[in-house]
Amino acid sequence: MTNNNKVLIEVRDLKKYFAVGRGLTLKAVDGVSFFIREGETLGLVGESGCGKSTVGRTIIGLYQATDGEVIFEGMNVAQLDKNERKNFTRKAQMIFQDPYASLNPRMTVTDIIGEGIDIHGLYHGHERQKRIYELLELVGLSREHASRFPHEFSGGQRQRIGVARALAIEPEFIVCDEPISALDVSIQAQVVNLLEDLQSNLGLTYLFIAHDLSMVKHISDRIAVMYLGAIVELAESHELYERPYHPYTQALLSAVPIPDPEIEAKKKRIILEGEVPSPVNPLPGCKFQERCRFVEDICKKEAPQLKELRPDHFVACHMVNKVNNIK
Repeated sequence: MTNNNKVLIEVRDLKKYFAVGRGLTLKAVDGVSFFIREGETLGLVGESGCGKSTVGRTIIGLYQATDGEVIFEGMNVAQLDKNERKNFTRKAQMIFQDPYASLNPRMTVTDIIGEGIDIHGLYHGHERQKRIYELLELVGLSREHASRFPHEFSGGQRQRIGVARALAIEPEFIVCDEPISALDVSIQAQVVNLLEDLQSNLGLTYLFIAHDLSMVKHISDRIAVMYLGAIVELAESHELYERPYHPYTQALLSAVPIPDPEIEAKKKRIILEGEVPSPVNPLPGCKFQERCRFVEDICKKEAPQLKELRPDHFVACHMVNKVNNIK
């Protein structure tokens, strides 16, 4: 948990829409706001297709935002000139979900890790190679791996190469886009522990995107829950798990297995009816209305805004008092 209150990155009403033909628009991210403090990990969770990865890619600049702002170290990323943007790309990096697709199969590990170093002109000659060896050892690999190609490695090793590539240009902020979802369960904990060690030693700030709630709880200081392009709940990690207020968060947490068989057997599972609606043509009002047991007329007319229900615990739900028997 970070004790630093300095905000490194702030996202304000971020929107990312995609034209999908026939005059239709897919609203992948539809008005998302949050901040991340220096040295903190913000977990971003939700079902597949809710827009988590699009948030990460838009923040980092792989997608151009349709609307809204990304403020990094006090500067609006959209307004940066060419040199400032290059500096931003050095400070903000990404670890991708698929360690098989994200590494160029024709490049050696040295070339993969060294690409960013070359673009930013950080090291040359012997110093460059020395830096690559240091990075390999930092992520739990050895210098012997430097001359090999991606196909010669396991999934876990490839993801370590991806981590080394992200670290090569000495960033401050890293978007971890489901970095463990494609890995065996036995390897997932190793990669998460590596990320935690690197954060502690290098003072890194993370946006950790995932759908595995138990792993997100382990690594995150705060957690934002996303549904159909919008954040429905945001709180400190332990607070969210102890007091989930939104009916969607409650349903997600009810599906997380508990190691104690007796408690697990007695646990009440909340089953959500129906499918996630299409983000191409969403209904007016609350995005969760078609799957919510507590829906009323206001939910169908007005989109709920994130409101602070407890200190640093924000919920977007018209019926939050009814859902939680709050009087």
